[in-house]
Amino acid sequence: MTGRGSAGGLATVTVVGASLAGLHAARELRAQGYDGRLVVVGAEPHAPYDRPPLSKGFLTGASPEASLALTDGEEMAALDAEWRLGVAASALDPRDRAVLLSDGRRVPTDGVVIATGATARPLPGPRYAGVHTLRTLDDARALRGELTNGTRRVVIIGGGFIGAETASSCVALGHHVTVVEAAPLPLVPQLGPDMAAFCADLHRRGGARLLTGTSVARLRSTTGGTSPHPGADAGRTPLGPLGADAVRTPLGSLGADTTLPYSGAGPAPLLPDADPAPLRISADPAPLLPGTGSTPPRTGAGPALLPANSGAPDRPEAPGRVTAVELADGRLLPADVVVVGIGALPNTAWLANSGLPLRDGVLCDEGCVTPLPQVVAVGDVARVNGARAEHWTSATEQPRVAVRNLLAGHTVESVTALPYFWSDQYGSRIQFAGHRHPDATVRVVEGDPGEGAFLAVYEHEGRPTAALAVDLPRPFLRVWRELRARHAAVAGGGDRSPGGRAEPYEVRGALGSRTAQARAGPGGLVSRGREPRAGGRTQEGGGLDPRRGRRSGGGRGARAAGRGTRQEWDS
Repeated sequence: MTGRGSAGGLATVTVVGASLAGLHAARELRAQGYDGRLVVVGAEPHAPYDRPPLSKGFLTGASPEASLALTDGEEMAALDAEWRLGVAASALDPRDRAVLLSDGRRVPTDGVVIATGATARPLPGPRYAGVHTLRTLDDARALRGELTNGTRRVVIIGGGFIGAETASSCVALGHHVTVVEAAPLPLVPQLGPDMAAFCADLHRRGGARLLTGTSVARLRSTTGGTSPHPGADAGRTPLGPLGADAVRTPLGSLGADTTLPYSGAGPAPLLPDADPAPLRISADPAPLLPGTGSTPPRTGAGPALLPANSGAPDRPEAPGRVTAVELADGRLLPADVVVVGIGALPNTAWLANSGLPLRDGVLCDEGCVTPLPQVVAVGDVARVNGARAEHWTSATEQPRVAVRNLLAGHTVESVTALPYFWSDQYGSRIQFAGHRHPDATVRVVEGDPGEGAFLAVYEHEGRPTAALAVDLPRPFLRVWRELRARHAAVAGGGDRSPGGRAEPYEVRGALGSRTAQARAGPGGLVSRGREPRAGGRTQEGGGLDPRRGRRSGGGRGARAAGRGTRQEWDS
């Protein structure tokens, strides 16, 4: 097998998840010198694509599907990976060192990067036509199709970032939009009450109707049936208020802390090369992202998302189409289209019998390492050092640290990235960086919220900890750099050397304009992307190629620093 003597004794590494975090993990493996067999498993049939534009430019039609591509055929070939797309991972077998796939195949492996992301939290009950979530490309295709058939009455359940961006896009398309938020104000957990009030006013100024302090009781349909939801009837078990995409209570069904059952005295024997006919890029892949100049590879024929890889329970299809949303206070909102934006669930169901500790994500140490040293987790699915945060820094910064620790066989570096996100709503750009302490005070240091453009700094115990800007990108970038330097000093790490960590950016060049972004999630900030800056994606040194976001320098034969004695799966 190729690379039998490769980095850290890992003949095969399997990346489970082919979205932003999974792609970055594959890039990092090659950039850090891993030259063994690399397998990338993706539940969706699509090549890696950018999710955040789905609620903005893609939904309105301003951004073509081709612009969503995060990679191309050239880079995918250069990574020399086996791309198994359209098939989900169904289980992880640590004893036999294998990832089991939903089509029955097994992938023997020596190391695993878990990057399965999260699934949009659905409303409980049957699924009526016209009710949508917005997480995947297929979700966005379906919703966009409904929004192009004349003026519609759109009800959006959830006033978080996904709900707000979707509402903004629907208003831009000429639809009648109502946003339902269970909390008194949207986005209070992320921004605090003062700045949340500003965001609430964006809905009103932008042309959407915002209803706060009320939850959804049920949906009504053309068949006369109803789909009950929390707060509908006495005696029903409430699942928590709907409409707050920041409400993310860990669900017991996702697992709890467990004790690893494998405690053998020595390393488990390596499996022989029992995976016949490794499946590589198809010779005639179906064009899934037209117009990219390449046809993303597809292997397998599984559905875009299988229950084995999902954090959300299956719901039965229901006859009829949604006609109205009934609120807990008795009001009835006529609806042709309903969009549910009430948070996300980490995709951990496939790990239920793996022995890994699961609690609102995969529990990891500060270096993304799980109790099994050959298994690391990154991105939306990873609960790193007690926190799970679905923002850009999770998906793009964690893989570098996780891969280094995977190749070393133990934790040699910790994640120290400063959370960052941005969001476009009703023509305004909102940017946030840092950690907002619940007791923080907020001070406007530039501009005026009443005029729509301002910069605010959050302070706790006399120190700045976070910043929020609306339509002031340059002042924000200055404060962001100061926060990053302070955060790095407190974390005892500092920026990546050489060249520093990637700054917020937008690339404009031969490939057009592309922003790489991440998505909202429980336990942390909601990342919406990167911000304009002069030049390429990083400062000087080994960083990201500004043309395609791939790593420059550190070729396939390079050695990764910090490789130590490996621990085995069963040790």
